[in-house]
Amino acid sequence: MKNIEHARKLFEESIAVKQNIVKSNCLDSLVKIAAECVNVIENGGKIMFCGNGGSAADAQHLAAELSIRLRSSVNRESIAALNLATDSSVITACGNDYGFDCIYSRMVEALGKPEDALIGITTSGKSLNIINALKLAHKRRIKTFGFLGGSGKPALEYCDEAFIVPSDVTGRIQEAHITAGHILVELIEDKLLENGFISLLKQSC
Repeated sequence: MKNIEHARKLFEESIAVKQNIVKSNCLDSLVKIAAECVNVIENGGKIMFCGNGGSAADAQHLAAELSIRLRSSVNRESIAALNLATDSSVITACGNDYGFDCIYSRMVEALGKPEDALIGITTSGKSLNIINALKLAHKRRIKTFGFLGGSGKPALEYCDEAFIVPSDVTGRIQEAHITAGHILVELIEDKLLENGFISLLKQSC
C-alpha cells in the first residue's frame, strides 16, 4: 500500500503541474513558439533541438516526430527538424578538444542558418552548453526558443520565446516538456497542412 500511495502522490504532483500550466500564460508562449516555427519552415529553415540527459532524449523524440510524423492518422510530408545530440563522434570530439560546454554551440556554428530556429531544452535553465548554443544562435539571428523550468534563468535571457514549466522538480518538468512538445508538433503540422505547405500522403513512402 505504501508504494501505491507514493505512486499516486507522484501522479497527482504531475497533474498539478500541468493544471498550473493551463491556468497560467505558459500556453500563450507555446502557441507563439509553434507559430514562429511554422514561419521558419515555410521560409526554408529547419528546427534544431538540443538538451542534456533526459532533455537530450526529448530533443531526439521531438525532432523525430517532426521529421517523420506524430499521429498515424496524419500521414504527411516530412518537416525539417534536427536533433543536435545524436552524433556521438561529434559530441565526444568536441568534448575532448574544446570542452562539453561547447558541444551544441559548435554544431550551431556548423549547421545553423539565419532562417533556422533552435529549441534549447533545460529543466534548470542553467545548462551552460544550452546557454552557449542559444547565445550563438541569437547572435547569428537564428530564432531561439526555450523549454525551461523554474525561473528559466539564465537561459531565458537568450530566448526569443520560452515555455517555462512552473516547477523545480526535474521529473515533473520533463513530463510537462514532452506533453508540450507533442502539442508543439501537432500545432506545427496542422498549420503547415492548413497553409498547404505540406500535403497528406496516400502511402507511407
